[in-house]
Amino acid sequence: MDTTAWVLLVIFAFIVGILLGLLLFYLVPVFKAKEALKRADKIKLDAEIKADHIIKNAELDAKQAMIEANNEADRQIKEKKQEIVIAQNSLTQREQNMDRRDSILLSKEQSLEDRTENLRKKLVDVEAKEVEYNEKINQILVELEKVAQLSMNDARDEIFRRVESQVSREIAAFTKNKLEEAEEKVNEIAREKLVLAMNKYSQEVTTERAVSTVDLPSDEMKGRIIGREGRNIRALEQQLGVDLIIDDTPEVITVSCFDPIRRQVAKRTLDYLVKDGRIQPARIEEVVERVKAEMDEEIMKAGQEAAFELGLPRIHKELLKQVGRLQYRTSYGQNAYKHSMEVAALCGIMAAELGLDELLAKRAGLLHDVGKASDFELEGSHIEIGIRLAKKYGEPEEVIDAIANHHSDNDAKYIYTHLVVAADTLSAARPGARSENMENYIKRIEQLETICNSYEGVSHSFAMQSGREVRVMVVPEKVDDIGAFKLARDIREQIENEMTYPGQIKVSVIREYRATDTAK
Repeated sequence: MDTTAWVLLVIFAFIVGILLGLLLFYLVPVFKAKEALKRADKIKLDAEIKADHIIKNAELDAKQAMIEANNEADRQIKEKKQEIVIAQNSLTQREQNMDRRDSILLSKEQSLEDRTENLRKKLVDVEAKEVEYNEKINQILVELEKVAQLSMNDARDEIFRRVESQVSREIAAFTKNKLEEAEEKVNEIAREKLVLAMNKYSQEVTTERAVSTVDLPSDEMKGRIIGREGRNIRALEQQLGVDLIIDDTPEVITVSCFDPIRRQVAKRTLDYLVKDGRIQPARIEEVVERVKAEMDEEIMKAGQEAAFELGLPRIHKELLKQVGRLQYRTSYGQNAYKHSMEVAALCGIMAAELGLDELLAKRAGLLHDVGKASDFELEGSHIEIGIRLAKKYGEPEEVIDAIANHHSDNDAKYIYTHLVVAADTLSAARPGARSENMENYIKRIEQLETICNSYEGVSHSFAMQSGREVRVMVVPEKVDDIGAFKLARDIREQIENEMTYPGQIKVSVIREYRATDTAK
């Protein structure tokens, strides 16, 4: 085959290939579109079938819900109908009761009107009789004035004078008898309770001091404490707030301060410095801070031990700290901490014997002098400071009343205050419990005798038993037996109002009358 034939054949094949390609290009999409339409029809059919099923299920669910809602509505309607029936029955019963009450009230009202009418008639009769009696009394008074030759006012004044004199004596005698009866019973019970309390509790006695002494190993240590140009002693006094007295007393330094806490801190600081041997301003400041921290810890521990020993719960830590500070406070030589513990124990014993709250009584006894822990720092008496502290830290009213009135300044509101007064007196006034300087003692005795001698009819008075008793001698012609009783009460009241003293003072008025004659 020649070349031309081959060329023609190739061209023919190429044309045929192009035609076949065009044919396939147009026919394939057509076939794909038909296939897609078939699948779409099938999907549509399936969706319609599923939609029919869903609609049918929804209709069934709706019918079921409607049936349940109807049933619930029927049940609620039945319940409401039943409640309405019960309410109607209750209203009917109330109406019947109200009708009965109305009838009863009507009958009572009628009875009351009848009684009112009877009372009105009786009142008219009484008024008429009153007028009649007044006329008769006036006639009698006129006749009496004629017979007695006294006017009505003169007769009234004379009667009043006689009655006043007689009644005054009778009242004094009656008061004396009643007080004697009460004293017999009260003293008997009080003696039993106080003797029991005294037998169950005792306490050692301490001595009041305003200074402390520090022992030195040698007199050479005094110079080291003073320091070069006095810088050490100035640093000590500035840091401690005390006065250091270095005199000729061998191997002793005296610490003077009215604040017992500062005095104790100073004493311990000097003891540390003397043992250590390094005495200089920087070392002094370091030791002072350490001793103050130790003191704070010991004070808190002492307060907690007091509460634990007495079994007292829930006392504020600041109050416990104040109680702990009392161990460095003295009053007339008596340690305030031990005194408060003693008063608390006595109050608890007496409360237990009387059937009262023992813990509350102990609490009042422990805190009655809590103001003394800060009376040298804060303004006011120890009672005022104690009241402020107790109110600040939420103490009960019974405890606050005991703090306010344990010196019998006002009338006590609670019985626990009387227990605290008795225990405080017993603890402070027992022999040897407190010391008193001679000057105050003499002034108290003189004031006591001056008060007694100021009354009319008193001839002499004598203070006995270190001022615990005063005996008053009266002139028998001027003071009778009832007057002697009244005089003792008046002196007692004036002593309570004007004097300050520990414990109690017994007032005895002695009236002795002797009739003498001589046979010749």
